[in-house]
Amino acid sequence: MYTLIVQPDGSYEVLIDNESTQKGQLEDDWDFLPAKKVKDPDAKKPEDWDERAKIDDPEDSKPDDWEQPEHIADPDATKPEDWDDEMDGEWEPPMIDNPDYKGEWKPRQIDNPNYSGKWVHPEIDNPEYKADDAKELGKYDEVCKIGFDLWQVKSGTIFDNIVITDDPAEAKRIGEETWGETKDKEKAMKDAQDEEEKKKADEEAKNAEDEEDDEDLDDIDDEEETKDEEVMTACL
Repeated sequence: MYTLIVQPDGSYEVLIDNESTQKGQLEDDWDFLPAKKVKDPDAKKPEDWDERAKIDDPEDSKPDDWEQPEHIADPDATKPEDWDDEMDGEWEPPMIDNPDYKGEWKPRQIDNPNYSGKWVHPEIDNPEYKADDAKELGKYDEVCKIGFDLWQVKSGTIFDNIVITDDPAEAKRIGEETWGETKDKEKAMKDAQDEEEKKKADEEAKNAEDEEDDEDLDDIDDEEETKDEEVMTACL
């Protein structure tokens, strides 16, 4: 259950399940008004401003023996005795990781003597901001409408029992009489629905895995049939 309390002094408080979770000022935490400060449009970072804390060491150089292939032929591999160059093609040993491979060489880093720090764009007062407008936040002659701006990952959220009142105690009482009576039942229903969806998803995943295994077996059978045909052709 969500509760929003807005006071005439511009303060607010958010309650979830009748427990306070956030409070503050509307002006500070919400974009109702233009920003007090904006970036100075006339300010620009100096051309010689260097924000690199570290730079490549100009004295460092790549060792002569650094360049090594990432993979090499396995020196312990031997051609199978039943290997037929005419049937199987020229035999090549399998590749293995090269223990001498050192990766891409990069020069070591040193402190940049010309480091200027991170440049911060200067700000100026926003001419569109009006302090008097902030004094009116939270003050309303009446509140008779409510809207929802929602983004949810999956459907199924229930919205009901919407109350607009100027008495927080009254809102709490109505919440306990409505949400307080249905929350456990709704949670049980949601848990059962989630369990059913999980069971269905697991079954679909298993069926997809079985189909993939069947396809792999079919591919193996096709390969064996092709080899048999090649052998028969060679014998003829």
